[in-house]
Amino acid sequence: MTTQAPNEGILYEPDDPCPLPVAISVGIQGVLLVIAPTVLYVSVASVAADQPDAYLSWAVFASLIINGIVTALHAGRLGRIGARHVLISGTAGNFIAVAVTALSEGGPALLASLVLVSSLFQFVVAAWLPLLRRIITPVVSGTVYMLIAAMIIPIAIDSLDEAHEHTSLWAYPTVAMVTLTVALMLGLRASGRFRLLSTLIGIASGVAVAALFGIYEVDRIVEAPWVGLPNEEFPGFRFAFGPHFWGLLPVFLIVTLVSTIKIIGGGSVVQQTARRNMTATDFRLVQGAVNANGIGTMLTGFTSTLPTITYEAFSVSLTNFTGVAARKVGYIIGIVLVAMALLPKLTAILLSIPAPVTGAYILMTMGILFVEGMRTVIQEGLDYRKTLIAGVAFAIGLGFESQTVFGQLLTGVWGEILTNGLTVGAIAAVAMNLFVEITGARIRRLRVELDMASLPRMDAFLRDVASRQGWDSSSQQRLSFIGEETLAILLQDAAGSSSVGSTRHLLISARPEARILELEFLTAFDDDENIEDRLVYLGEQMETPSESEISFRILRHYASSVRHRKYHGIDIVTIEVQGGA
Repeated sequence: MTTQAPNEGILYEPDDPCPLPVAISVGIQGVLLVIAPTVLYVSVASVAADQPDAYLSWAVFASLIINGIVTALHAGRLGRIGARHVLISGTAGNFIAVAVTALSEGGPALLASLVLVSSLFQFVVAAWLPLLRRIITPVVSGTVYMLIAAMIIPIAIDSLDEAHEHTSLWAYPTVAMVTLTVALMLGLRASGRFRLLSTLIGIASGVAVAALFGIYEVDRIVEAPWVGLPNEEFPGFRFAFGPHFWGLLPVFLIVTLVSTIKIIGGGSVVQQTARRNMTATDFRLVQGAVNANGIGTMLTGFTSTLPTITYEAFSVSLTNFTGVAARKVGYIIGIVLVAMALLPKLTAILLSIPAPVTGAYILMTMGILFVEGMRTVIQEGLDYRKTLIAGVAFAIGLGFESQTVFGQLLTGVWGEILTNGLTVGAIAAVAMNLFVEITGARIRRLRVELDMASLPRMDAFLRDVASRQGWDSSSQQRLSFIGEETLAILLQDAAGSSSVGSTRHLLISARPEARILELEFLTAFDDDENIEDRLVYLGEQMETPSESEISFRILRHYASSVRHRKYHGIDIVTIEVQGGA
């Protein structure tokens, strides 16, 4: 409910008319981030599983096209599919270990079956997101993002230590330093067009210096054809529901859940970084992001390659660095990724960029992502429990990433999974949140019709809850006012809803915590207005309020905090009220 500082660095919001040259420039930068890991992850899994070159060629081709399609889906919205923001899709690196096992034990057919079932699980999570709201919280999402940044930064640093034979030891560090310096100088001081081109200019400077040191390989570019398709035919799809399938399915579902948590967090973070003025997260768009990725994962299942995942880390960093969040950029990235599958020379140009150049670029983007993860953790305020969950989960994830405790105790795929810091950290954060929910105070509930005639029952319920907490009469009266005004606001929204005339119900939940009472008002609406945004807007206005705004102003005055989460078919208003004895 507090007013947040505007993000003045945003030049183009998602729905702003962004000039095509600007969108193309930023889109190319996004492709530079996603192309290398997408090709690398597919290659690593194929080679580690000892698959033939024919499979590798097909898998890379299919991955590029599918990720291009999914990135475009994220930029738009088809029904309940899509996030209406720039969310870059790429190959899921956290599936490498389980994909290698599946390919080794049952080939592409087993991998296809497991990935297809995993995609269905993502659709289930998207539909159940309102029920998971207290488990997959901003604290969990933000912690996952800090872990992603903390784990990728060392990889970027390691790329600076590589050295080619007959090359100066100063070559890689110098190339990286030039790339970083040029991009940062322009990013910090430039404006307008030069700011938008700052990273491209930095990359071009790094490539030029790399060419002087003789570490820019042009042979791959020269040898690659301009247009081409895989020589191999589609390997075909068939189900493989044997013992290996049932043995690996639980592991695939665990990795899918961790990936989905990452997508949920990314869908929230991208919304917060894409606008000049902070607004409440629209969880319908988060559900759309999960559904779009589910479509991508389903397509990778049918084509027998690795699942997709949103590279929101790169998306957020790209937006922050360029100031461009226009959805047109997402369409451009999608088109270029599809084109790269059909134009091998274009792929070769991007893959030929030297490692220290990409390492310096990733170093910048991951630093930005770490800060965004911190902002996500603290966006709803920090208390002792949230601090403990975020701090311990981050420490566990970072610690397990650098050690092999489970790798020594367990063998096979489980050992690989549990030595992944992101997986362990996410599981730890979810487990702690779940423990807090299970051991929390008993929740009292009341179900009534969404009608002013229900006010007496609701008032009696709230006063009884406050009385059991030992609150004095003034605190009970304040709680009564909050309940009445919230009901009035919800009735205003119901009057403007497209499904007016149907009978609606209101579920009220009361959760006592020390001197704080948390109330949840759950109902179904089709409107787009967010109560949380309305309260922030009213806080900025000084004129005499209209009659329709009185309830909002009363609620803003009496409540400690108000959060409004909008899902498909469900609205949840969470209000915290502080009482006194």
